Amino acid sequence: MALDMVHAGWGDPARRTGLPPAAASWLQSQVGVGARSQPVPLDEAAVPASRLSAGQLEALRASGATVLVDDAARARRAAGRSYLDLLSLRSGAFAAPDAVVLPTAGQVGEVLRACAAAGIAVVPFGGGTSVVGGVAPLAGELSAVIALDLRQLDSLLSLSEEDLTATFEPGLRGPAAEALLNARGFTLGHFPQSYEHATIGGYAATRSAGQASTGYGRFDANVLGLTVETPAGPLTLGRGAATAAGPGLLQLFVGSEGAFGVITSVTLRIRRLPAVKRYDAWLVRSWEDGIAALRRLEQQGVVPDVARLSDVDETSVNLRLSAPRPVQLLARGRCLLVLGWEGSASSVSARRKAASIRGIPLPGAGAKWEHGRYAGPYLRDDLLDAGFLVETLETSASWSSLLTTWAAVRTALSDALGSCVVMCHVSHLYSQGASLYFTVLAAQSSSPVAQWQRAKEAASAALVATGATITHHHAVGFDHRPWMSEEIGPLGVCVLRAVKDVLDPTGILNPGKLIP
Repeated sequence: MALDMVHAGWGDPARRTGLPPAAASWLQSQVGVGARSQPVPLDEAAVPASRLSAGQLEALRASGATVLVDDAARARRAAGRSYLDLLSLRSGAFAAPDAVVLPTAGQVGEVLRACAAAGIAVVPFGGGTSVVGGVAPLAGELSAVIALDLRQLDSLLSLSEEDLTATFEPGLRGPAAEALLNARGFTLGHFPQSYEHATIGGYAATRSAGQASTGYGRFDANVLGLTVETPAGPLTLGRGAATAAGPGLLQLFVGSEGAFGVITSVTLRIRRLPAVKRYDAWLVRSWEDGIAALRRLEQQGVVPDVARLSDVDETSVNLRLSAPRPVQLLARGRCLLVLGWEGSASSVSARRKAASIRGIPLPGAGAKWEHGRYAGPYLRDDLLDAGFLVETLETSASWSSLLTTWAAVRTALSDALGSCVVMCHVSHLYSQGASLYFTVLAAQSSSPVAQWQRAKEAASAALVATGATITHHHAVGFDHRPWMSEEIGPLGVCVLRAVKDVLDPTGILNPGKLIP
């Protein structure tokens, strides 16, 4: 079974390499100096006492599931890994679930029925990697809340080589799922930056996208079937190769973020392992030229499996952290483009040739990016220690409005934060548009929560004003919920509420998330 992440940071702290002194000095010259800090150790944290009554605790245990009420277990399921989550965890004073419940597959329904009868909120918990408040232990109008930890549901249930499908339980983490498939010659091709800790169920519940989703498809596009437990009863969804049997109820639960039910199995499209992987990198003349090149590749049908274009600021910062001085000088005013090709030798060769990128080749830089693509969250912990605000937000927009959205969000963040560094990259391509992923750095103020909330509100208003989506792959959770009405309209909100009322009439499932 995979290990939990460190309490108030990311992953395994032994993998942190530290912030290079030169990089810290440069950032301070750009954004100023914030107060250095260290997380309060878990054993010194002020974990609130459980609010469960004796009767509620007895009802949970009667389900047969394992129930934990110790401070350490509850603290480890207290939050995801957004900037605001980490500020809270690092402070040592944070909300926590009143218990952690670890069911088997057959016990999930019993737990939900017990919670509905006893008035206990339920927050499904997978890898704990949400960056939008998706696993915050909110009780809503109920008296207590549990974290429903699905780690025991960690099996590959079936694999059909003939159908190219595999069915997984939801608690299986990305590397474990991939290892099980690789042993049979297959892959999901789903590699988000949270890959090392996120789970199959979490991918489905949040409409996840991975770093190779341009080629392999978003996770939601690869879900073929689900089983779901709800307070109103179980559902089994997904039949045949395709269906015309009414609206897609399957997709209603993909992206439902635990607000409609608890996913207990996921059937997915799988691919054969690629015979060849090749990652190339260039410095292209400008952000605009790079975007035009990506649009051409996508719309001409020679798209790579991985496409990542960094704007001038992200290129400069990333190369400052990792590249030799001559490359840094060469990159001034240019943008880093990484393309990854996977498949048969003939397919990779043909697509690489057809790409015909105009730029300065950087031999080895593409492979270096692939090797280090999960390191970013560790660097964030080092930046927090050094007193920097560091957070991300992402969106997607049409090709015709992509540059407008990019400029509007940059302006909004700069106006809200003052001295800051705003970086952006494109990482997912579609025929009609692409994603934009922003990272912002600033010196932490004396009121860091309010500081980021102002910036988040300004950036979200810019997204809405330019017609972009409020989230491309981080989901809605608590953080994006205020803008959900703008995304789907008042009638759309009523539809979601109606579904919620049918499936979860007592409102126990993940209150305060997704639905305005």
